[in-house]
Amino acid sequence: MRKVLVTGATGFIGQYVVRSLLKQDVDIIATSRHISRTGLFDHPRIRVQSFDLHQQNGERDLYAYFEQPDAVIHLAWEGLPNYKEAFHLEENLPAHKQFLSNLIKHGLGDLTVTGTCFEYGMQEGRLDETMPARPGNSYAIAKDLLRKELEKLQTEKPFCIKWTRLFYMYGAGQNSRSLLPQLDAALEAGAPVFNMSGGEQTRDFMPVTAVAEALVKVALQQEVTGIINISGNRPVTVKQFVLDHLRSKNQKIQLNLGFYPYPDFEPMHFWGDNSKLKSIK
Repeated sequence: MRKVLVTGATGFIGQYVVRSLLKQDVDIIATSRHISRTGLFDHPRIRVQSFDLHQQNGERDLYAYFEQPDAVIHLAWEGLPNYKEAFHLEENLPAHKQFLSNLIKHGLGDLTVTGTCFEYGMQEGRLDETMPARPGNSYAIAKDLLRKELEKLQTEKPFCIKWTRLFYMYGAGQNSRSLLPQLDAALEAGAPVFNMSGGEQTRDFMPVTAVAEALVKVALQQEVTGIINISGNRPVTVKQFVLDHLRSKNQKIQLNLGFYPYPDFEPMHFWGDNSKLKSIK
């Protein structure tokens, strides 16, 4: 049976990816800085291995440490959603480069990494994988540089890489500072008003369950490689997204539109072309 290593397994996306992998005929090695064999991870096909990417010993064979996985789904990344902070470049980038390079140099042949739609920068409209990367914040710049380092490493030691670009997701367990958790908290508290941006910006939202299933689908094949958008190709305004959520819960609240300014690191209107993702059988 194939073995798949999942980094960041205890995170928001990681737990859904592990659940999705359990539907497949694979063994799972789940790793995170703090992980134990409880709850989701107390399963006969899951082995847990604690690991801190920022406490690496460069001499250690990590491919052997993680029991020589057939494939890796690398979800781990620290410090989100502080997109503009320098630590993405100063700390995360070198740590993740060292970690992945170690795995590859010791024998890993199949790698799936999560990047970000922010790698496209301020480009608007439907974004596809052939467009140039123009990252404008520290997080996106670090991700783009990591991708380039991995592509360079491919010329030295061949391996299969799938670089997925995540757009917007939602679901149970999401960061409490995200849009829908804040809205749900306001509803639960009985707040009369919900403060938000103008809401006219267009985004591409996917339920995290669908994102996880797409990541697993990408990871367990080698026919479609390179950059792959994990997106729905369904543009919707943030205001409409909020209204749809309220309707699904049969609840109402006054929206205080324009209370917050639009983010300066995102274009007003963008969504992801998912033709490449859909081409995976």
